[in-house]
Amino acid sequence: MKYRQWQVAAPCPEGRLALEQAGLSPLLAGLLSARGVTSPEDARRLLSPSGEPIPDPMLLRDMDKAVRRIRLALERGEQIAVYGDYDVDGITSTCLLTQFFTARGGRAIPYIPSRLEEGYGLNPEAVAYLARQGVALIITVDCGITAVEETALANSLGIDVVITDHHACKDVLPPAAAVVDPHRPDCPYPFKGLAGVGVALMLALAVAGPQEAPGIFDEVCDLAAVGTVADVMPMTGANRAIVSLGLQKLDPPRRLGFASLIRCAGLEDKPVTSVSVGYTLAPRINASGRMGQAEVAVELFLTKDPARADELAARLCELNRTRQTIEGEIFQQCVQSLDEHPQQGAIVLAGSQWHQGVVGIVASRLAEKYACPCFMICLDGGMGKGSCRSWGDVNLFELLSSCSDLLENFGGHALAAGFTVREDKIPALALTLRSLVAERCHGKELPSVLDIDLAVAPQHLTVEAVESLELLEPCGTGNPRPVFLLQGAQVHTMTQVGRGRHLKLRLESRGVSLDAIYFSSQGAELGLFPGCRADVVFYPQINDFRGMRSVQLQVVDLRLAPSRAQLEQAIYDKYRQGELLTCEEARFLLPERRDFVGLYRWLERQSTGCTVVEDTPARIARAVSRATRQREVPARTMLCLEVLEERGLIELNRRTDRVQIILRQVEHKVDLEASDIIRRLRAILDN
Repeated sequence: MKYRQWQVAAPCPEGRLALEQAGLSPLLAGLLSARGVTSPEDARRLLSPSGEPIPDPMLLRDMDKAVRRIRLALERGEQIAVYGDYDVDGITSTCLLTQFFTARGGRAIPYIPSRLEEGYGLNPEAVAYLARQGVALIITVDCGITAVEETALANSLGIDVVITDHHACKDVLPPAAAVVDPHRPDCPYPFKGLAGVGVALMLALAVAGPQEAPGIFDEVCDLAAVGTVADVMPMTGANRAIVSLGLQKLDPPRRLGFASLIRCAGLEDKPVTSVSVGYTLAPRINASGRMGQAEVAVELFLTKDPARADELAARLCELNRTRQTIEGEIFQQCVQSLDEHPQQGAIVLAGSQWHQGVVGIVASRLAEKYACPCFMICLDGGMGKGSCRSWGDVNLFELLSSCSDLLENFGGHALAAGFTVREDKIPALALTLRSLVAERCHGKELPSVLDIDLAVAPQHLTVEAVESLELLEPCGTGNPRPVFLLQGAQVHTMTQVGRGRHLKLRLESRGVSLDAIYFSSQGAELGLFPGCRADVVFYPQINDFRGMRSVQLQVVDLRLAPSRAQLEQAIYDKYRQGELLTCEEARFLLPERRDFVGLYRWLERQSTGCTVVEDTPARIARAVSRATRQREVPARTMLCLEVLEERGLIELNRRTDRVQIILRQVEHKVDLEASDIIRRLRAILDN
């Protein structure tokens, strides 16, 4: 198991029925009701994301100042630099505003600092360079909110700065002409979940004005959608409309760069969804920034030359393959190091030979593997540049803020952040980070919980039902990709594929055969073998092979399934501990009349000439089963004994692993239905 705990949501039966009666498939209806969407009207709103209202961009604090300064620059013909970040969010933001200004006759140039040479955000060297190029206005996108000194430098060189960002603010804001960030404490904008490209989009719409805004949105929403998905922003509120409408512009794509990249990535004949953007397109775009060549992606999305677009797309795919190789090598080095020298609470690793562009991905993989936050630091000349990824709801920005005295600088948000630290302070930093994580978790292990939407029956996993889940698009934080549980599936075959890196499974459940793929996993390490039974948590997907469409399970986590006896014992233990039973569990435990009759007659025969019967519950259940030709259910047998004890028919003494039963002589008729135990179980069923 990858996760220590699986948490399965329960559907609302009434809501599920109402949604099915409204025409939704049982699979989609069960999913929505488990997520709290129980009325057809609420479902309709959720499944129609393009109608989600986008708040007025002018509600963003300082947007009026930003609009005035930018319109003035356009009127004067001033040189404008759009200064971005080197990830997908920053690249798409940079392209969006550069395209917007250029189309309106503006003199705009894109500038993204080299990740390997300049690092993140505004830097003095870049500001000085832009001043020499005659730039009069710098507009930051997806960065700048902490660039206090750099903004002051720009001002001293005669350059105005407009900050647009979506990262967390520090106490002091940069002395800019305008600072537009929904996370400003004084910003009244009602939706705080915009990506950097979302803020850039709002800026373009505000500068264009209400009359032109719809046309501008139509021109650039493809960029906004890709950047928002790639930055793992909440897929709620305005983001649902931005991404939904943007994905429509990608299927088919109107922008040459996206058309070439989609073709090069092998998605040409497949629908473009938030999943394909997040797992296929975004890594290729990100690779350009990670490998220090963000300009490749910028040119790709701005070019009007089809041949050049194909060339640039191929280059991105090549960079991504290089990135994967380097990432894999660093990851294996780190795993080996952690196997030899385990770390608790938080992982802090430093290396002088690591590639700065890929350590963030490695940190993410290590955080998931070891279920704790991970901090990766690249060393160079006594300084370290760090990338970190969160786990278990640990807020990285707050964590870094608490140890800011050990850092040269830092920035980011709750789930991902970057920082700079002197090499000699790394031991103290590691000690402080682990102490802070332990303090926030009260000394306990960080939660390793997998949230599961629904336990499903295999007959509901039809091609049509899985296709109906596409209505949930776009998926992301706040509206996650559906995750289901299939219990007790038998493993028929298991094969290593992808040069032994992945596991392909053939499963059977209740007469239904299903294919499954488990990426980056091996059967031996999971304890699987042909014929075993497994509980499988998965994303459902459609596999289209040579025109044949079938359901395939993309495994998220997997464990050997408990036996029927173990499951039944778990239900009985739950009852004994006073935990709330489900209707199905209560129905399973509730004995029928024949259960009592068979057990009591067996006890009478066993106690002939002897007043005491003593044995294990399992052997008693097996003996009763043979005598009555009923199924052997030790848990229900024990419950029957408790009812007989409650009604005065037996005396029941429990030993460590055995029970002692003494029959009592009762002259009157006993009503077993009057048992408090039976009444409690029936009350659960009645509710």
